[in-house]
Amino acid sequence: MSSKMLSAKSGDTDAVTRLAVLIDAENVSDRYTQYIFEELAGYADLITYKRIYGDWTTGRLNSWKKVLLDYSITPIQQYSYTMGKNSTDSALIIDAMDILYNGDVDSFCIVSSDSDFTRLAARLREAGKCVIGMGEKKTPKPFISACQIFRYLEIISREEQSVENSESDLNDIADEVQRIVDEFSDDSGWVFLGSVGNQLEKKLPDFDVRNYGFSKLTALIKATKRFRIESRQSGDAAPLTYIGNK
Repeated sequence: MSSKMLSAKSGDTDAVTRLAVLIDAENVSDRYTQYIFEELAGYADLITYKRIYGDWTTGRLNSWKKVLLDYSITPIQQYSYTMGKNSTDSALIIDAMDILYNGDVDSFCIVSSDSDFTRLAARLREAGKCVIGMGEKKTPKPFISACQIFRYLEIISREEQSVENSESDLNDIADEVQRIVDEFSDDSGWVFLGSVGNQLEKKLPDFDVRNYGFSKLTALIKATKRFRIESRQSGDAAPLTYIGNK
C-alpha cells in the first residue's frame, strides 16, 4: 500500500506525488471537469497522465471537445464495435494496467459512475497504488468500496448547496467515531482529531464532511453532541484538536 495515499485535507501532509487521471466520458458530464482537477490538487503534486475514453466519432461527446483543450486531456478513441457493449471500459482498463506496469505513478484517479471498474480498482490497490474514485451519487457501492478514497461529483462541484443532515446519518457517523475513539484513545480517553479523520477515510472510502453539509470535521463532531472536544496549545505551533467520548 502506498505511503502517500491519504488526503492532505484529512490532516496528512504527505500528499500523493504522481497521479494518473482516467475519465470515462460515456459516464461523466464535462461540467464536472473544473471541480475534478480542483479536488485533485489537494492530493497530487504532479498529474502525469490525463486521459479520457469514449467514441469521439459520435455527436454525443461534442461538449467535451473544448474542455479537452482547456485542461490538456488526451482523448482516447474507442469504437463501439457491438451494440449494448461498452468498449470504453476495456480501453480504460488496458491503459490503466499499462500505466501500472510502467511504474511511473503512485496513484490513480478513476472518474466514472460505472461498477465495471470495481475489479480494476481492487487490482491497482493490490499493487500498492492509491485509488481515488470520483462519480455521481448513483455509483454502485462495490466500486466505491474498492477505492481508497471516493468523492461524489455533485458534492465537489457544489451542485448540492445544501445537504439535509438527518439524525440517523449523524448517528451512523457518531457510532463509527465512537468506535475509533475507543480503539485509538490514550489512557485519559482522548484522541487527535486528525487521526480520527484518517481512520474514517480508511473505514469509509466515501466519507467526506461535505456530504453532511459541513466544511470541517470539527463542526460535524460538534453536531453529533456525543463527544468532548478540547483544543491544546503547544508552544508557538497551531493548536491541535482532540476529542473524547462523553
